[in-house]
Amino acid sequence: MSDIRKRAIAGLKAGDSFTLARTFTEEETTAFGEISRDQNPVHYSDEFARAKNLQGKICHGLLVGGMITEVGGQIGWLASGMNFRFRRPVYFGDTITCVFTITEVDERNRARAEAVLSNQYGEPVIEAWLTGVLPEPNEQEIMSAMVGEDNTTSSH
Repeated sequence: MSDIRKRAIAGLKAGDSFTLARTFTEEETTAFGEISRDQNPVHYSDEFARAKNLQGKICHGLLVGGMITEVGGQIGWLASGMNFRFRRPVYFGDTITCVFTITEVDERNRARAEAVLSNQYGEPVIEAWLTGVLPEPNEQEIMSAMVGEDNTTSSH
């Protein structure tokens, strides 16, 4: 069971923060393009990317931004809104660190969060502002039982 899932089962509050890192590959971008049908040449042609004043082909922004869904999935966050600001391109081989912080939780477990995704040089590549609903105690119990049953969809 991930540390993130353990913290979610124990209960979440404003100020809780989660960090994870991932290195993005050209193969992931190709697969994401097939699934999303985003065939923008900036992801597939160095020549086109350089014409856009980039160093070469770049990852899909939503593929990289999807790191927040890894945290959200582990904590059982039901998203109601996501707002992204794409600050810098992410190139194949870049390692991105996502810091996801819960900023507000109300009495109905509706929450707000912010995420900053930075490259290996410490430069922000994406900023995100999120709204959603955190798990209620009965949902935390279900997550705990799923982990106890070694349900792989909930424990990695």
